[in-house]
Amino acid sequence: MDNRDEVREFLTSRRAKITPERAGLPAGSRRRVPGLRRSEVAALADMSVEYYAKLERGNLAGVSPAVLEAVARALQLDDAERAHLLRLAQAADGSDVLTRPRRRTTARQWTPHRSLQWTLDAVTAGPAFVRNGRMDVVAANSLARAFYTDLFAHPGNQGNLARFQFLDPASRRFCPDWERFADMAVAILRTEAGRDPYDKDLHDLVGELSTRSAEFRTRWGAHDVRHHGTGTKRFHHPVVGALTLAFEGLEMAAEPGLTLTVYTAEPGSPSEEGLRLLASWAATEEAPAREADRGATPS
Repeated sequence: MDNRDEVREFLTSRRAKITPERAGLPAGSRRRVPGLRRSEVAALADMSVEYYAKLERGNLAGVSPAVLEAVARALQLDDAERAHLLRLAQAADGSDVLTRPRRRTTARQWTPHRSLQWTLDAVTAGPAFVRNGRMDVVAANSLARAFYTDLFAHPGNQGNLARFQFLDPASRRFCPDWERFADMAVAILRTEAGRDPYDKDLHDLVGELSTRSAEFRTRWGAHDVRHHGTGTKRFHHPVVGALTLAFEGLEMAAEPGLTLTVYTAEPGSPSEEGLRLLASWAATEEAPAREADRGATPS
């Protein structure tokens, strides 16, 4: 992904979202587009039109934090969008001062260290899993594997939540709020693209999804980013039915670029009972595999 193209499209899309009224400017009668003009953004950011035009063409290399902050204020960027702009500038400089060096972790190339798997397995009341920025699930407890049974049932998904969301029809049954889930998935991938624009695996995934899914293609072109650390989601599991779960996403200090997510249900709620039923079902499903493993072990 070309950093200059990414910068240009991101700034242009943010400018188009800010109306003159929202920016405290007169709308005028001869305006051809609903968003701000470059000259208006430049005035709000206290810089020349020529200089802002240079930035919007994708030239962020060497731009000072003060200038980036002025642009963020002028475009009324939220926290996630501001962080994305900073990452794009750091990528243009060939640096990444916001995060430690990150390994490019794919589900095929990485095995969780034993203590991480022990930690996941110690979470018995809810699904717990680790994903990378490309949305590959790289480690999970047994309840997460049972929770995402449709994800893992189709080999074409390759354990990737974005492929499942956009390419597997089962996702629309599993996610009653499919549109919201789809927006979140693309925002996560877009954020990762700003963080590491040279990740070939991410580039290939985006290309695949853009080719095969019009819904993904439209959302990718919007250049929306967001923080995705906590909230509530609704699901419809094929075994236990409706679930309303809270989630917490935690960045892993020992493995930069990976996120640990845990889903939990409100105590005493039908969803908590649903997770208990799911855990019982998972134990039943895993028992034959454990027996087969014991039988295959030499005495």
